[in-house]
Amino acid sequence: MNVLFLSQILPYPLDAGPKTRAYYVLRYLAQGHHVTLLSFVRETDRPSALDHLRTFCDTVYTVPMRRSRLKDIQYLAQSLGANTPFLIARDTVPEMAERVRQLMGSGEFDAVHADQLWMAPYALLARDAAPSQRRPYLVLDQHNAVFQIPRRLANDEGNPFKRRVLEMEARKLLRYEGEVCDRFDHVAWVTREDRAALPAVSSPSTIIPICVDPEAQLPLPRRADAHRVTFLGGLHWPPNAEGMAWFAREVWPHVQAQAPEAVLTVIGKNPPQALLDLSGPQIEVTGYVDDPRPYLAETAAFIVPLHAGGGMRVKILDAWLWGLPLVTTTIGAEGIRVRDGYNALVADTAQGLADAVARLLRDGSLAQSIASAGRATVEAEYDWRAVYRAWQAIYADERLEGERVARQSASPQVREAYT
Repeated sequence: MNVLFLSQILPYPLDAGPKTRAYYVLRYLAQGHHVTLLSFVRETDRPSALDHLRTFCDTVYTVPMRRSRLKDIQYLAQSLGANTPFLIARDTVPEMAERVRQLMGSGEFDAVHADQLWMAPYALLARDAAPSQRRPYLVLDQHNAVFQIPRRLANDEGNPFKRRVLEMEARKLLRYEGEVCDRFDHVAWVTREDRAALPAVSSPSTIIPICVDPEAQLPLPRRADAHRVTFLGGLHWPPNAEGMAWFAREVWPHVQAQAPEAVLTVIGKNPPQALLDLSGPQIEVTGYVDDPRPYLAETAAFIVPLHAGGGMRVKILDAWLWGLPLVTTTIGAEGIRVRDGYNALVADTAQGLADAVARLLRDGSLAQSIASAGRATVEAEYDWRAVYRAWQAIYADERLEGERVARQSASPQVREAYT
């Protein structure tokens, strides 16, 4: 089939969770279908990434995404008096809409795949722009129950105005997500928790977790004197930024009291000022790094101290791939096969997290046991080559397959009627 794959981010290199999800789904679909990728790109995206994606996509089209703080403020002000959520309104780009119309006007696409809620409006536009006799099959990949993110951030927000804004955004997103999901022919959810958070959605649904490639990443050798407590993730994402600022303020002093030699290392682009202000000899904030392996080789505990978010934290799968001992919160582990004491240590209080980290710093055998069990879990449960066969069932929808077969087997006159 001919599939138009719409992505809010260029899905390569694999330096963020949403990229990992989109990349391996794209890889899987391209094995059995003709896939055209249409993606937003940022200034930091490199031509080499496009070259790589073209090795398995039939065609790759891009549209620039230009954000700014001023534009975000304008969209936020507009959204306060409107029904459209801010997170959706700010990604309304006329150039993307026009490109979708151009591509769909050809009538060649059997299906449109929207990666994340942000691309859902463009998928719905694609259906409207298609010739009437070629209504495309619409699939939405819901990486998160997005409304959960501002709702959980609001729970920990001390500023009354910011809390009200977050609560308002959560209410708008809850309504918007439900309405939009029901306009798709099929919705793929990353976790059961996200599916359960939107019980009113009636579209056919499948739960397919985010997966990675264990064959491409062997466990990293760790130094015997590993002393780092490491976080790796985009700090432009509020749940990451707030979780790490809280860890540095509230948890790290308790860790230092038990392990004075330890160093907290925070890796990720756009660290907030609140985190930078805490940096010092034992709190290292690196920003984005191209190759984190030197830091990971010195890591005694990999941390995911989140109190907000949705979907799956791909950084947990990455930690398991790398063979690193993991400490996480309950929300950090949500939707993932984490077992406390087996493949991770799980705690939610400042003292509990500090004690878990200190145990790994002191007990090398425990750290190795946790790391080995994590690697075994990711190999058994999150290998894209095995798990993503579930996508084939979605794209084997009887109505869609029937139309495809009819077009291929019909006479030229009948095929013309389809196109």
